[in-house]
Amino acid sequence: MEATEYIWMDGALVPWNEAQVHVLSHGLHYGTGAFEGIRAYDAVEGTAVFRLTDHMARLARSSKALGIPFEYTVDDLVEAAKELMRVNKLRSGYIRPITFFGTGSMGLNPAGANVHMIIAAWEWGTYLGEDGVANGIRVAVSSWRRIGHNASMPDAKGTGGYVNSVLAKTAALKAGYDEALFLNTDGLVAEGSGENLFMVRNGLVHTPPASAGVLDGITRDSVTRLLQEDGYTIKESAITRTDLYYADEVFLTGTAAEVTPVREIDDRPVGDGKPGPITRRAQELFVGVVTGKLDLHPEWREYI
Repeated sequence: MEATEYIWMDGALVPWNEAQVHVLSHGLHYGTGAFEGIRAYDAVEGTAVFRLTDHMARLARSSKALGIPFEYTVDDLVEAAKELMRVNKLRSGYIRPITFFGTGSMGLNPAGANVHMIIAAWEWGTYLGEDGVANGIRVAVSSWRRIGHNASMPDAKGTGGYVNSVLAKTAALKAGYDEALFLNTDGLVAEGSGENLFMVRNGLVHTPPASAGVLDGITRDSVTRLLQEDGYTIKESAITRTDLYYADEVFLTGTAAEVTPVREIDDRPVGDGKPGPITRRAQELFVGVVTGKLDLHPEWREYI
């Protein structure tokens, strides 16, 4: 990670190295926070942040679900993120808003703790690598299970819940794979460690529903709508591990991953082992929209 000049912290621009919190912050000890990942692109008409308002609105929803007081409006945070991009002179990059309980309480009950709101931004390339985007990645089904609705709130983007993802991701990397896939507690496919999943079989595009324990991803929603408008049928379906082995194509979506093909699952090639035509079309549509090269959904590009 390459440092930028400023971080927006609790309403003020603070030099990168001075943006600090106390070691006894509740969020550090208990994972009581919520966050977002947002990308900005060097688009045709200038720097465009992709669905910035939608991301900040989801941050507000996650905070509400997790019981974290939310003192700023969505519009306040949208403008703060744009200001941060401008003062850091970033033409593209990754934006990370995060809110969490600070000091004032120790123990499981956060009552009495103050709340921090921070936004950082920096340059960040492809999450799963340029070769992965071009040629596909190797993934393995994890022995860890996706946290379920009976144990937590998988659709709230809470910081503590991502320990689940860290365990799966690091195990996959140590075993020589690029990414992990989660099954839920019912044994059905959920998502990657930080991405939603799409599977193509016999011309139909399937994705697990939110009830499977997946994050209702903004990139997932964008790709679904773009493919539907392009004439493809998208179905929210229960997907088994075996279904993945029979798939013609599999790809992952997310703010960091964008649209990344999967060429191999559990040492089995997906289709012919190369990104398929629907995956390529999803990539083409997504890149065209975020960069403004395609005149589709201009409301998703929020210029700074």
